[in-house]
Amino acid sequence: MRNKYKVTLFKTNLLIGALLLGYQAFTALYIADAIILGLAAIWLAITGLLLEFSHRRHSHRSWLLGVSTLLTALILLSPDAQAPWLWAWPCLLMLAQPAWMLALNIGLTSLCWWWLLSSLTLHHWLLSGAALLCMVLVAVARWLPIGQTHRSMLKRARLAPGLPLWPLAQLERDLPREHGRAARDNVFAELLLIQTSARHLWSLAQQICNRIHAFENVYRVDGRTIAVMLTSQDGLQAELRRTEILENLTHPATVRAVSLSRLTSLSQALVALDQQPPSTSVVEEVS
Repeated sequence: MRNKYKVTLFKTNLLIGALLLGYQAFTALYIADAIILGLAAIWLAITGLLLEFSHRRHSHRSWLLGVSTLLTALILLSPDAQAPWLWAWPCLLMLAQPAWMLALNIGLTSLCWWWLLSSLTLHHWLLSGAALLCMVLVAVARWLPIGQTHRSMLKRARLAPGLPLWPLAQLERDLPREHGRAARDNVFAELLLIQTSARHLWSLAQQICNRIHAFENVYRVDGRTIAVMLTSQDGLQAELRRTEILENLTHPATVRAVSLSRLTSLSQALVALDQQPPSTSVVEEVS
């Protein structure tokens, strides 16, 4: 199934879940339960409406943190009325998420189960704990291949289908090759580093990919930085190309351009980029 159909189905499920939570909030007996369920319904509705198709809808973005917080608050504040929500935890643990988020959710699951000790008889509490443990183990076993898949996606050769977007390892391999080719063919090669916020990285990378030549590439350096390898006839044409690529970007960015003949270390260039004031541009000219 193509990704765009999966996203549409996911949005539909989120909106249906928002309607069900809204109904539960309307019929809740306690005001605290109504507030938490109402917040959860609003959160799901906003997420469903704003979610858009993307090749890189990242699991490492901690969007589940809001769900975990609301679910924990619901059970802790009303253990007698909302105890059945304990069984929602294994469903959350199955979703794609970073390892630290998985560990946090397992800890919150244990906290919620422990909190129900005063609401259940001892044998019911122990039985529910054993059943919950089995379900958590199944959920973690389900998460393991999903987490591995998402980690491998960040390391694979082409990060987004149809786009010349590559990982950092490919940039490290291309730098010496492009430096040698520029010296051999007497052309001007330049590394353009662009830093933006994490939530704007992928949309900005897509814009840059659509503005470069077919023989040029874009690289994801880290969660906030992309790099572009530009090849021009001389420094003047490189300046024109740089202006053409960077003009009218939809998100603020900090830019640093370094000629490959001047570049001594990629890590030093990245440190210099981090030390720049936000939303500024620096061009290291050829000496």
